Amino acid sequence: MPALADLTLGAGDLADPYRDHLHARRAAAPAVPVLELFKEIKELGYTGSLNLLYRYITQGRAEGDKPVTTPQRFARLLLTRPENLRDKDTALLRELTETCPEMTELARVIGEFGQLLTPAEGNDAKLTDWITTVRAADLPHLHSFANGLELDRAAVDAGLTHPYHNGRTEGVNTRTKRIMRQMHGRAGFPLLRHRTLLQ
Repeated sequence: MPALADLTLGAGDLADPYRDHLHARRAAAPAVPVLELFKEIKELGYTGSLNLLYRYITQGRAEGDKPVTTPQRFARLLLTRPENLRDKDTALLRELTETCPEMTELARVIGEFGQLLTPAEGNDAKLTDWITTVRAADLPHLHSFANGLELDRAAVDAGLTHPYHNGRTEGVNTRTKRIMRQMHGRAGFPLLRHRTLLQ
């Protein structure tokens, strides 16, 4: 079971202050056991778990001059509205996207699509332009996303242009289906009905 500190802070937040120590020890003795490193930095004030330190080392974060950005974090930075990013996250995103033309293009088209998600009149025409731009770009995964948008274009256009939606209804449907999956083969309709009405 992970320590409470592991759940509230990431591996980098807890182990980064000890990176120099870990780097020096691993440079002097590459085969030093993680358990020994754990005991050493524990004496220095490390509050994380052995599992968290193990992940930190296996991700190569103890070796580099700066923390490694995981694909999940990069995706989160790309998908967050720019005005909601902290200054250091904005700088990191700029640094990551400027490393290659594909990343620069990816960040640009994702940002443009994000602007369409605020419903407004004319977004359907902007979406057509966006799909044309994406299909011309060398980003194959976005090609399939654009094709998926075209499959139900009327619904997508409605979602991008109208201020109202059926999100609450879909939430109820999803919850009901989850209850049905949990109850499958365990009880009859009366109990399923009772659970659905209580939630």
